[in-house]
Amino acid sequence: MKRSLTLVTSLVVLIGVSHAQAQYADFTNLVQRLYRATDKNELDHLWRGLVDQGKIPLAEGDSVAFLYRGPARSVAWVGDFNGWGQSKTFQPKPSRIPNTDIWILRASVPGDARLDYKILLNGEELILDPVNPANQWSGVGGGSLNSELRMPGWAEDPVTTQRRTDAAHGHLEKDMVFNSEALGYQVTYSVYTPPVAPERLSRCPVIYVTDGYEYMHERMGNMPVILDNLIHAGKIEPVMAVFIDHRQPVNRAHNRRMQELAMNESFARFVTGELIPHIEGRWNMEGNIQRAVVGTAMGGLTATWMVVRYPELIAYAGIQSPAYWFRTEIYSLCEQSSARPERIFMSTGLVHDSEEGARRMRDIFERKQWAYQYMTVNQGHSWGNWRDLIDDMLIYLFPMAN
Repeated sequence: MKRSLTLVTSLVVLIGVSHAQAQYADFTNLVQRLYRATDKNELDHLWRGLVDQGKIPLAEGDSVAFLYRGPARSVAWVGDFNGWGQSKTFQPKPSRIPNTDIWILRASVPGDARLDYKILLNGEELILDPVNPANQWSGVGGGSLNSELRMPGWAEDPVTTQRRTDAAHGHLEKDMVFNSEALGYQVTYSVYTPPVAPERLSRCPVIYVTDGYEYMHERMGNMPVILDNLIHAGKIEPVMAVFIDHRQPVNRAHNRRMQELAMNESFARFVTGELIPHIEGRWNMEGNIQRAVVGTAMGGLTATWMVVRYPELIAYAGIQSPAYWFRTEIYSLCEQSSARPERIFMSTGLVHDSEEGARRMRDIFERKQWAYQYMTVNQGHSWGNWRDLIDDMLIYLFPMAN
């Protein structure tokens, strides 16, 4: 489930079964049955039922019980909900249910949240939840696989996760190498072209996507599928997307994103002075091409910077969970800029994500009277968050003309 605009309550933490017992009777009953099981057979039966029905983590309304069963000296849960163990405001503590090998952490989170988490065993081993099949890639630069808490009010968006069987496929040309003089090294990129007649490609808007490998990956951004779905449904204009891969071509383990996306002049010259002319020359693009830069975290910082740094070339920006804290001068640059971006889309999660910086930048957009859309969701810093909103971003930036 998606939420838009600005007034959304952040994560609230509660503990104890007394919270709205009448409203959460099933939840409370199941938790109490775990505590009251009198023998191992009864406990085994109850546990198998929860596992078989996919009820772990156990969630109802805005209440959740994380559960783990197995021998351990200690068990803890870390994730978006507690800042991956760093939050000073998250008070609930995990405990072992007496006379069992079941560990539990009870808390309250927004009822429409989707959050990443892992289990910490014995204070040293991070594992996926062994009885929860739902998982999600997190972070950027490759991230890691996490278990996924899906609260009852959250629903998967088929537009962003499932390819329509009746949708025509765009063409994805992957892993091309560009010798950049501006950067002094090679850069890998991929290009999505929409399923339109070749002569129409010369008039398509072009989106330059930072962290392109992640945005392109079906388990992370899944953006080529989303583009196919939206173009087929007539929700957006056919657009071309150029996915920039920050990983070193000969050593994919070496990711240069933290250098390239830190308001880096050399990277900006690569995009504006080399990549844009190359792409538009190859497809014989006509004048007045609409161009966007899109990115998450550091890429969101770069998208913001480039739309004010190069207004004559780039008039659209897609900004997700922006890392404005990394270069706080971005605020004054935007305040002082004479640029007039055509459209800016910005989003952030509300659960230990980039809300504070995004809200501050949103207020600047408002004062500058720039055209923008600002969306928030009860999620954390994860590809689940960003993928969920890619369709909203594309529809706002390049809607199908009436």
